[in-house]
Amino acid sequence: MLKSKSILITGGTGSLGKKLTEILLRDHPEIQRLVIFSRDELKQYEMAFVYPEDRYPQMRYFIGDVRDATRLKRAMEGIDTVIHAAALKQVPTAEYNPFEAVKTNVLAPRTSLTRPWTAGSSASSR
Repeated sequence: MLKSKSILITGGTGSLGKKLTEILLRDHPEIQRLVIFSRDELKQYEMAFVYPEDRYPQMRYFIGDVRDATRLKRAMEGIDTVIHAAALKQVPTAEYNPFEAVKTNVLAPRTSLTRPWTAGSSASSR
């Protein structure tokens, strides 16, 4: 089903993104490419130890912020499926930073859902 597919997970270093990575690699090791898109360099570095390149050659790490449409578009090049898992989910953070919460939780999913359809890809949002 996912053989030779390229998948991008936004928020790939968050709790949902890490669990999705675990499940995808366990259940679909034939995935061609699994791109972890997040703005957290340290968490990407740590994930690379959990999924070392010699055992998981399909893993890729892409630093970026879902609020940056240009960067997100670049990360989506050659991607068949996008799983949008990036979110600001802490209520106090969202209350204190409402515009950033809207850009992350409302506008970014629209970008990630619109772009793949125009490129013939599929997309999903949590």
